[in-house]
Amino acid sequence: MGSKEEIRDRINIADVIGEYVQLSPAGRGRLKGLCPFHKEKSPSFQVDTEQGYFYCFGCKAGGDMFSFVQRQENLSFGDALKKLAEKAGVTVETRYGEKTSRDLYDVNAFALSYFREHLPGPGLDYFRRRGLTDATIERFELGYAPDGWDGLLSRARTRGLTERQLLEAGLLSENVESGRVYDRFRGRVIFPIRDHLGRLTGFGGRVLGDEKPKYLNTPETEAFKKGELLYGLNLAREALRQPGSVPAGSEQAKGGAAELIVVEGYMDVIAMHQAGFVGAVATLGTALTAEHATLLSRLGVGGLSLMFDHDQAGLKATLSGLDQVIGSRFRVRACSVPNGKDPADAVMSGPDGVAAVRRALAAGVDEAQFRVKAAIEKHGKDTRDGKRQVLMELLPRLQQGDILDEGSARIRDVVCDELDIEPVVLLDWLRSKAKRKTLTDTHMVAMTVGRGEEGHELALLRQILVDPTLLAKLDGQTPWRNQMVSKVMLAAQGASSPEAIVELFRGQPEEALLIRLLFEGRDPGTLGRSNTEQYEQKVQGYAAAAVDDIAVGLTIDSLRSEVDLLKTQIKTAAPAEQMDILRQIQELQRAIEAEKRTRRN
Repeated sequence: MGSKEEIRDRINIADVIGEYVQLSPAGRGRLKGLCPFHKEKSPSFQVDTEQGYFYCFGCKAGGDMFSFVQRQENLSFGDALKKLAEKAGVTVETRYGEKTSRDLYDVNAFALSYFREHLPGPGLDYFRRRGLTDATIERFELGYAPDGWDGLLSRARTRGLTERQLLEAGLLSENVESGRVYDRFRGRVIFPIRDHLGRLTGFGGRVLGDEKPKYLNTPETEAFKKGELLYGLNLAREALRQPGSVPAGSEQAKGGAAELIVVEGYMDVIAMHQAGFVGAVATLGTALTAEHATLLSRLGVGGLSLMFDHDQAGLKATLSGLDQVIGSRFRVRACSVPNGKDPADAVMSGPDGVAAVRRALAAGVDEAQFRVKAAIEKHGKDTRDGKRQVLMELLPRLQQGDILDEGSARIRDVVCDELDIEPVVLLDWLRSKAKRKTLTDTHMVAMTVGRGEEGHELALLRQILVDPTLLAKLDGQTPWRNQMVSKVMLAAQGASSPEAIVELFRGQPEEALLIRLLFEGRDPGTLGRSNTEQYEQKVQGYAAAAVDDIAVGLTIDSLRSEVDLLKTQIKTAAPAEQMDILRQIQELQRAIEAEKRTRRN
């Protein structure tokens, strides 16, 4: 019997998936639960225990236990096979030439025992001076690499390890000219680095004095790829699985997904964990990467709080981190470390410091607020040129291809509010085909003219999408300012459903706007199975009332536009004409007050 068949014979797929998904009976031989691969509130994920397959009717993910582990753990098939073989107590068949022992993880494990053995002395003294407890030192497996050129190498030779194996693991360095090899880590405290599965991939080392470089990591190897690793993720993941383990100041994502706190360094992670912030992780000298985003998404992480040193370098690191998670569905927030300290110093300063960090996490601003605020502080928003520079700086985060991307949509909303510009005109500019987008004075004027009136028109269109039958309440004579609204209103006559309206504009620029308005018009937080019908009834009533109210608002806007036009004309009119214009203005103002009373009633 082959390895896969023997594993299937010994392990039930429900036992494997049950470690990640809470399953409940769904019929003979079937189980159901919330899909781990996308956010959902009603279970569409099913497991067929007799056939040995899973399938999600929501995101269409499916396969056997091997593909599930591959997808959930972000593994190759070979690694998923080994993981399940170990669980089943099966020896995996190996191919000719494949390493059967002494792989990189084994070599790293040997090195860790060496570093741990040498911890007592300068290394242990350093960690204790930094305020770490013995339990924390043990939990993070901290060690020390003694001075000397070949201490690790000499020990390895006595254990049957070769220079080539240590070089492949990044534990030795080689002088290209002389060919001499020597220990890579010397006179440094050692931080073992494990991947999310707990496999020992490499090490980070810090000098105790002022030598350079201050930090030194394992070089890139088959096991150590720093753009895919997050220090502390194995422990954060383990802790966040435990009920009630998420510390105050940290949020839970919808569907139970957890929030991680991303800090800068090893000591920041360790000190945060010791203080109870068990969701702390750190990148290995890089910004967050697309590989990080893919991994965290598969692990069910729903939010990221970025907490870096509160200085210019920290600000740049934060912005760089935000750039790299574009396209993901994380809730990203930026948090300022209290009093300009790094996270480790803050939590190690005592209970007041821990409380301050907790408050900082709770008060963190989301990506949109953070990025827009930083751009406005840099360029200002009181002048047309300042607004132009803000928009150009934010352009990469504004012009996302997916209109439903939560991050870019949120930034567009904040930009429009902060700069007082028209959302539809902003979207028109972002969708323009020009390869090099520029912002002329004409663009800037168009973005800021008539926001109130066009805002009412969009609000009206949103209500029509909720209930297309409300189109009958309009007289068909409204002079729409927004050309896109005008086009949709004309084409939507006779449509029976929101989907029918959207279908009319399939593949056209109006489709993106309609989808956004359609989603804005519904409150997803209330759409549970038990109250969907009640919600829809309320929507119909609110929509009908909203159309009446918005129609009055449009009339008021139109009357105010006439008043503004007459006020402009009166300045250059002859004296006799001025009296006539004044009477017209007074009549229009009375009409405006009458419309306001209609709205109040």
